[in-house]
Amino acid sequence: MSGQAPMSGKPVVVLVRPQLGENVGTVARAMLNFGLTELRLVQPQFGWPNAKAVNACSGAFAPLNGVRLYESTKDAVADLNAVFATTARGRGLAKPVLTARAAAADMRSRAAEGRRVGLLFGPERTGLETDELLLAEALVTVPLDPGFTSLNLAQAVLLLGYEWHLASDRTPARKMPHEGRPADQAELDGLVGHLVAELDRADFFKAEDRKVSLSKMLRATFARAGLLEPEIHLLRGVIKALANSREERSARRTTPKSLTSPDEAL
Repeated sequence: MSGQAPMSGKPVVVLVRPQLGENVGTVARAMLNFGLTELRLVQPQFGWPNAKAVNACSGAFAPLNGVRLYESTKDAVADLNAVFATTARGRGLAKPVLTARAAAADMRSRAAEGRRVGLLFGPERTGLETDELLLAEALVTVPLDPGFTSLNLAQAVLLLGYEWHLASDRTPARKMPHEGRPADQAELDGLVGHLVAELDRADFFKAEDRKVSLSKMLRATFARAGLLEPEIHLLRGVIKALANSREERSARRTTPKSLTSPDEAL
């Protein structure tokens, strides 16, 4: 990871494996049109800093100056509380599929709660992979004429940025049910990993393919819940207590009863 980006209530834009430096420049231009400045790149397919990006940004230097680089998509969204992934296909995932306008309203609401939100965009030719879509709380699609559905990267960012800007001050903040900081993606991953490990020890999954599919389902379930950091700690404490209780019961079953008198040894 490199560079430092300021924290704000505005969405973080994450470009996964962008293929051309000039596309990043035009994305920066689209972002700054709507006041978005936090830009992250995952494995860009070109060197960074990049002269073509600078030339294409038309003076939108703020997003480029604050770019942060990451080796994986998971790392790039680890500190975010809610991620919205753009895709042209739902791919059968059990996740809400929103229009850009609905996503913007949801992001505004979450940002008003103090949650950090991110917009995830895939490579220009292939889009996001399924495992990357699973990191998101919701998928975002743009309804286009079915006769021609081609959007370039900057156009997609422009549409989402425009809807975010349009939703300004129109969405009331949802009341938080409890006090505490919203859990980020890394904390959510820790909870799911902890639970899956204990379920594995209890032979819950029975088969590896079942483990993979149910692990993804568990993560999606917890992501939809919008957990707070204290709730993550509570759930991990519950998992630990259940695991310790199981181990204690197992130890009692396998330990011979102690003898209480010399006569009982005869």
